[in-house]
Order: sequence, then structure tokens, then C-alpha cells
Amino acid sequence: MNIMDYYLWIVVFHIMAVMSWMAMLFYQPRLYVYHTEHKDKKEFVEVVKIQEYKMYKYIGLPAMWATIISGVLMLYLRPDLLKGDGWMHAKIFFALLLIAYSFSLGYYRKKLENNDYSKSGNFFRAYNEVPTFLSILIVGYVITKTFSLAFTFITILFAAYLIYKVYKQKKKEE
Repeated sequence: MNIMDYYLWIVVFHIMAVMSWMAMLFYQPRLYVYHTEHKDKKEFVEVVKIQEYKMYKYIGLPAMWATIISGVLMLYLRPDLLKGDGWMHAKIFFALLLIAYSFSLGYYRKKLENNDYSKSGNFFRAYNEVPTFLSILIVGYVITKTFSLAFTFITILFAAYLIYKVYKQKKKEE
């Protein structure tokens, strides 16, 4: 047996790692919303800080590295995936943006942990939309195995509009 016999198992591992990583990317900013909007409730914030830490360190980072390692291994085993109309290059580019986004969540987590932050709940609500649109682009390229400038442009425009609307929303009266 050679390693290519395990290629599909590597793909399965990659998909599972991506799902775990995305869970953190979708939920971590929501914790930041709770943290910033309830900063006057010390006991609540202390519990949220623990959740933020564990979600990022024990789920997000390991899943991100598992995603990266399995993705690199897949490309090593199948370099032909880099041929074609550029869909894999686009996927990699937007995956790199997800990696940067992931590290930015670590930056904000540290700021929140040290009570050294100025971002609002609305900022984190809007920021929470970023991985959704990056994942739409990535999944679109992977499923269609094509790069579409129109799809990319329309998705980015829609994302920018939605993020702006979420950021500018007024706080609901309780």
C-alpha cells in the first residue's frame, strides 16, 4: 500500500477538521458580543472568558492546523489540483484569509481577556459574518471546480453590504 491509498481518508479528515474549525470561527465572535455587551456583569464575563479561551485554544487552533496540514498533504499527493482555471488558487487565497481571520480572533480574545478593548458588540456581530462569506466562496470553488469572477464579485459585494448593515444596526431596546 502507498499513501495514495489513503487519499480519500485524508479528504475525510480535512473536511472534519474544516467543520471543527468553522464551528470556532462562527461562535467565537458571538462570545465576544456577549462579553462586550455584558461587561458590567463581572461573574458573567468571567465565565465567557473561560469559554473564549477554551473555544479558541482547544477547538479552533488545533482544527485550523489539522485543516492546513491535511490540505497541504492533499495538494502534495494531488498537485494536479493546482491546474485548471484557478479555482484551487482562489480557494487557497480565501483559506489564507480565513487563517488570518482566525488569528485576529486570537488577538481580540487577548484584548478582551485583559479588559483592553474598544470594539462594540455591533463590531463583533458584523465581524462574525466574515467567515460565512469566505466559506461560501471556498465551498463554491470546491464544488464547481471552477473560478467565477462574477460569483466572487457578487459574493464580496453582498458580504460588504450585509456586514455594513449589521455594523450599523441600532441596539434593540430590552
